[in-house]
Amino acid sequence: MSDAHVSNTKRIWFVFGLLSVVTTVEVFLGIVKPEALHLNHFLGMNLLNWIFYILTIFKAYYIVWAFMHMEGEKSSLRTAVVAPVIFLVLYLLFILLTEAIYIFEVFKNSTIKWNF
Repeated sequence: MSDAHVSNTKRIWFVFGLLSVVTTVEVFLGIVKPEALHLNHFLGMNLLNWIFYILTIFKAYYIVWAFMHMEGEKSSLRTAVVAPVIFLVLYLLFILLTEAIYIFEVFKNSTIKWNF
């Protein structure tokens, strides 16, 4: 039985490059804040924030996929690990947006002043 050592150097550099490009795009968009993305809203949040959320979730998923070796696992295990996380992130996002809209409306339409 011969287990040859396989170098993952090329794979590591690819993952590093991909995550670096995504991070660079995030930083660039955060600095520039294009008006087309910053001023247009979708589901109570501007498009720029949606892009940030999507790119961050992509990076988190790819880190799990590459560095936790999920690509070599059976699809049932991948689903069992990833599906609850996706559900919980979407649920958290829903709760945060719902509560933020409610709080904004309370301060906007009442005599309570912004004190923070």
